Amino acid sequence: MDTFITLIQIAVGAALINNFVLHYFVGICPFLGVSRRLGTAFGMGCAVTFVISVAAVLSWTFTYYILRPGAPLPQWVWQTLGGSSATTVDLSVLSYIMYIFVIAASVQFVEMYVRRFFPPLYKSFGVFLPLITTNCAILFACLEIMKHLQDPTKLWGLHEALTLAVFGGVGFTIAISMMAAIREELEMCDVPRPLRSAGIGLITAGIMAMAFMGFTGVDKGIENTLNLLLK
Repeated sequence: MDTFITLIQIAVGAALINNFVLHYFVGICPFLGVSRRLGTAFGMGCAVTFVISVAAVLSWTFTYYILRPGAPLPQWVWQTLGGSSATTVDLSVLSYIMYIFVIAASVQFVEMYVRRFFPPLYKSFGVFLPLITTNCAILFACLEIMKHLQDPTKLWGLHEALTLAVFGGVGFTIAISMMAAIREELEMCDVPRPLRSAGIGLITAGIMAMAFMGFTGVDKGIENTLNLLLK
């Protein structure tokens, strides 16, 4: 039951309280570049959610079994080659390289799928679809997973890593869809010339970020409520 509560906290935290875009300010490029139309923005959010989920599963697998300090595979290879069992093998220096390859492969798969089955959506994405590869929100999720695999006493399982990734993607989709809906309305407003386009977009994003601060503490309230209900 504690695991269920932990997953709820991770989900609410990633989607609302610590929204990747509006709290950590990662993934800003597609957030501003593909938020002019609601349909395109929602499609981008779904694509990012899929990529971040696949990347999280692969990143957790590689990190848990290969990259983290004392990971089983390199330890086994080291001992097979005659190394001391007291030595801790640490390949975490390769994490960034591994994560970049994982993200690039996931994006390539999504790009081929969208181009094959949704040509209009592929054209509307333009250059921003391949640029998901450099979307720092995805790399940020992978690094968060790595951080929770560094402490041997508090290792995250695959279910926790996947929850962070999926709801981080959901939070990204919520943020970019809200931004697109607002920008569609702003096109009918008399925005001062110096603030048009990126200017009013950044101001809107700042107001949204302050609004999302209102979710602070919701995770604790949910935890207390669930503890009362499950007693």
